[in-house]
Amino acid sequence: MRLTTLRLAALAAAVLVPATVLIAQDQAPDEQAPADPAPLEEQLPEQLDEQLEPNPSGEEAEPTAAERAAAPRDPLEIYSDLNLFGEIFDRIRSEYVDPPDEEKLIRAAIHGMLSSLDPHSGYLPPADYDDMREDTSGQFGGLGVEIIMEDELIKVVSPIDDTPAARAGIMANDLIVEIDGKPVQGMTQDEAVDRMRGPVGTDVSITILREGVADPIEFKLTRGIISMRAVRWSMEGGETEGEGDIALLRLSRFSEQAFVGIERAIEDIYKQRDGVPPKGIILDLRNNPGGLVDQSVYVADAFLNRGAVVLTRGRTERESARYDAMPDPLDARIADVPLIVLINGGSASASEIVAGALQDHKRATVVGTRSFGKGSVQSIISLGADGAMRLTTARYYTPNNRSIQALGISPDIEIKQVVPEEFQGRDEIIGEAGLEGHITVEGQEEASVGSSVYVPADKAEDTQLQYAISLILGEETHPAYPPKAE
Repeated sequence: MRLTTLRLAALAAAVLVPATVLIAQDQAPDEQAPADPAPLEEQLPEQLDEQLEPNPSGEEAEPTAAERAAAPRDPLEIYSDLNLFGEIFDRIRSEYVDPPDEEKLIRAAIHGMLSSLDPHSGYLPPADYDDMREDTSGQFGGLGVEIIMEDELIKVVSPIDDTPAARAGIMANDLIVEIDGKPVQGMTQDEAVDRMRGPVGTDVSITILREGVADPIEFKLTRGIISMRAVRWSMEGGETEGEGDIALLRLSRFSEQAFVGIERAIEDIYKQRDGVPPKGIILDLRNNPGGLVDQSVYVADAFLNRGAVVLTRGRTERESARYDAMPDPLDARIADVPLIVLINGGSASASEIVAGALQDHKRATVVGTRSFGKGSVQSIISLGADGAMRLTTARYYTPNNRSIQALGISPDIEIKQVVPEEFQGRDEIIGEAGLEGHITVEGQEEASVGSSVYVPADKAEDTQLQYAISLILGEETHPAYPPKAE
């Protein structure tokens, strides 16, 4: 059916009315109305000459391209474009070689409209929206095992404490061979994970092989709420790996578990050391793609007791915000512990908020290579049963009013990894500046060369990590460490 005039008007109204964003945004100053022109007797002679200059043709001057872009469009023009959309939609429905799926057509058009704005805006169908919510919450219904694929079988790396798998007695190095009676061989790791996950309270059967036990062991487990670990920690700087006086906190993603993970890690470190503070803390944000803005504020606040963490600026006043750190027992506890933040070309968005705040406040020395440069904030706007839209609603700035959009955070001390020959030339990315259609900041330079994302699995070969450890131990020195407040 063709879109009627009434439907077109309704659709146009929906397009023109701004949606309510889900998170607070920074605000740009309201535009002031232009002042009334001065009376003729107060104007300069050259202004009078311009106004009184004869125009024999009587035709108005053609507006420039910039004037046309700045002027608001006539609503009738917008309705005309919507009518064009309706006409094309009808022609596809009636004349395409195969009957098309109309729902897919409309959703593709919506996605195209949003993705044309910038690389980070887009449409999330219901299934993708559910995945995104699970990802950002850091929780899902499952069994609670960390796994890897080995010889076409699923090997348990470790059960997560206080989960169905741990309570049932599943152990590290167990091999999962069947899930609900179906052999694991032939499945990908993602397929196996999907079969073990499911609604909380539902049952799943798994069969395992255990070293030293002749027969397979079958477990019937009830899925529970599993929290994905966002933070891992270890002590470094000692004679052997995992020992020493320097706390390494690896934050992999800014899900809802990020701040809780940092808080628990610091608590566990002090408990293990009988209340003795570590000689230093290394916060590893390398290849952390970001996540929730509020979690980045909480994580930065863990190391700060005052001042701005991040500023956001959108188009209107209600889309503006300033997020501040507040004094609390956690930052008081670690106030005198030296801090180093590791970043690289894969550190983006929320990672850059944290690194930028700690750098601006001279709380941490940033070591590594330039970060990704994603300096914009996206709001996830629910569309009910139809999924959600991800819309860029603001730019963010560090406490010193720096925009890192398409530029990134530059480390205080640049340390590059020793990249194996097989990865050389493929380990660097330009980041945000290399994305087509990225948002620009007028008058600001952009990154033009790549930044490495390579991090070796062996800590002993991790040049950036080892340099940070040496700085804290005093084996290396640099004017930027420790940072000096101005």
